[in-house]
Amino acid sequence: MAKRKIRLGVIFGGRSGEHEVSLMSAAGILNAVDKETYEMVPIGITKSGKWLPPAKAQALLTGDAPSAVQDQDNGEPGAALVADPRQHALMTVTNGGEGAALQEPLDVVFPVLHGPFGEDGTVQGFLELANVPYVGAGVLGSALGMDKVKMKEMLRYHGLPVAGWASFRRWQWREDREGVLREGAKFGFPCFVKPANLGSSVGITKAHDAAELPGAIEEAFRHDEKILVEEFVDGREIEVAVLGNHHPEASVPGEIVPCNEFYDYRAKYVDGKSELLIPAPLPPETAKRVRQMAIQAFQALECFGFARVDFFVRHGDDEVLVNEINTIPGFTPISMYPKLWEASGLSYAQLVDRLVELAIERWHERNPAAPVHSDQV
Repeated sequence: MAKRKIRLGVIFGGRSGEHEVSLMSAAGILNAVDKETYEMVPIGITKSGKWLPPAKAQALLTGDAPSAVQDQDNGEPGAALVADPRQHALMTVTNGGEGAALQEPLDVVFPVLHGPFGEDGTVQGFLELANVPYVGAGVLGSALGMDKVKMKEMLRYHGLPVAGWASFRRWQWREDREGVLREGAKFGFPCFVKPANLGSSVGITKAHDAAELPGAIEEAFRHDEKILVEEFVDGREIEVAVLGNHHPEASVPGEIVPCNEFYDYRAKYVDGKSELLIPAPLPPETAKRVRQMAIQAFQALECFGFARVDFFVRHGDDEVLVNEINTIPGFTPISMYPKLWEASGLSYAQLVDRLVELAIERWHERNPAAPVHSDQV
């Protein structure tokens, strides 16, 4: 009997400021996989948070969806995963939720929702309720990786070096601006001001002096109610891709040479002039160290499947500091994560295959009594 295709749901879009990046990542996955192996089920989420069934999701992905579908609830049917561990299915909701049509079950879900409402443990929690295998970190690892403050605290607890920081809530800025400015300036200038829960460098400002600090703080608070002011590290930007569950592996390191003053959103996705040096021109002992530290960071935050760990290698003394971890890294064909694995001997399509295998492996470990159906995986 012919082996049936794996029904792979790809969730993309979402409410975060990284919506467009997510669309690019999803398009890369949907275009690259072996169509003889997978039956792809695109699941789009609009900027307003509405889940779309596959046909509408495909339109969102290609830019053919009208603005009413992209940004509003216009009365058309939406979709949702069924939070029922017996179903593993996508449901199309009709008539304002009064009726529902159940689609075929999903074998695996690949969420490529960068940033809040997707990379932060929220969707992972829902996938746990549905008891469906999914790619990437679980609720805890996703939440820790998303919150830059808690991530730094956990990394430091595990003995990994990070740049100095101070964190603030919006209410503190509202009630004690002078105190926040004084505390934020303790690392000197320049410094970086960042939203605590966002990625793709959205909302990040490099404050060159005290005069620029208030505006940088205001910009960060536009994106999150918790921010951090971070010590500037004069160093090279090195990234390592990690892949695996209990025995993760690290790719060759890569180096970012940004075309702008730092690797901001435009440098990543718009200008197209930043250089990616793969492998990074590092001394062998430094390359070995960042790979080891990448795995240590991955395990310290209880990640699974995949993550990209970013480092600074400081000019002058070559000290290595962990910058951050991304539990759903950019996954376009030209993104650093797949390119690092391509340089390490794993193609984009093979990488997707491996991530699906890891998701199923982890699910079966957490559900040991469940049968393994050879026609599915």
